Amino acid sequence: MKPPSRPGTVLLTDHAWPDDSVERSVIEEAGHTLVTGPADPAPAEAIEELVAEHRPAGILTCWAPVSAAAISTSPDLRIVARLGVGLDNIAVDAATERGVWVTNVPDYCVEEVSDHAVGMVLAWTRGLAVSDREVRAGRWNPAGARLRRLSTLTCGVVGHGRIGRATVRKLGAFGCRILAHDPYPPKDAPGVEMVGLEELLRRSDVVILHVPLTPGTHHLIGAEQLALMPPGGLLVNVSRGGLVDTDAVVKALDGGHLAGAALDVLESEPDVPAALSQQQGALLTPHIAFSSDASVTELRRRAAEEVVRILADDVPAHPCNTPRLPAGSGDPR
Repeated sequence: MKPPSRPGTVLLTDHAWPDDSVERSVIEEAGHTLVTGPADPAPAEAIEELVAEHRPAGILTCWAPVSAAAISTSPDLRIVARLGVGLDNIAVDAATERGVWVTNVPDYCVEEVSDHAVGMVLAWTRGLAVSDREVRAGRWNPAGARLRRLSTLTCGVVGHGRIGRATVRKLGAFGCRILAHDPYPPKDAPGVEMVGLEELLRRSDVVILHVPLTPGTHHLIGAEQLALMPPGGLLVNVSRGGLVDTDAVVKALDGGHLAGAALDVLESEPDVPAALSQQQGALLTPHIAFSSDASVTELRRRAAEEVVRILADDVPAHPCNTPRLPAGSGDPR
């Protein structure tokens, strides 16, 4: 990397790990100052106040919202770097208008998220979570098990990007039929049949979501889509909670049309609706599909390195926008 053109302040808005040591090491080694906000993501107004107080040249954010107001508050701001993949907590258009780069780390957790999705499918087909609860409650009833053979099922993967392709590859080892849907289908997709979303839903016993949350994908799966699935199926969401209408899922579980919902993300997180947590067919994890010791360390280092690149007048490795004015070309405001 090039040396920094001048020292700057970098704001870490929040972090889903115990400390800021990895980020601090990268930022301070490059000659900059790291300021760390609260570990838990604060509301947009609190982030705006932090930005106004510290006037950062760079922002590192995990889940805290970086609003258009926050982006406009610091005249020195040159980059907002997401500690993750999705950008739904960043006002990307506002950043673009003000000449601010937005970056992410798109491939740090491909193996973890796809492992988590496949693990949820296996937990459902083999009844692992339900059986564990039954045994711990003192009920030893192997005759009551209602298990499934994965190789006889059809699995539909919505989203055929990096993670979707990894999930397809891993599911293929179990011998199941695999369908996939993507708005930009590849010309060649070994081991998978590319179909439209409606056809995928109609034919899939298991539906796995690997798509970003955008205005166009909000509540991609609601009552109408769940009704298309064959009775007794499983819905897996390891992407973003807003992709799924939780009320519709609860009703589908209540009515028996959906046998299982394996959700690592919720639209209301960290709040879990009681109506969902009480469902025996619900398998819930706390937004950890991305996580492993290796993936989290890689994520933190690479996101911080993007900030250092921009503050050194270099180009980002993973740009998510094209700033209207080049960062560092003078104050466009």
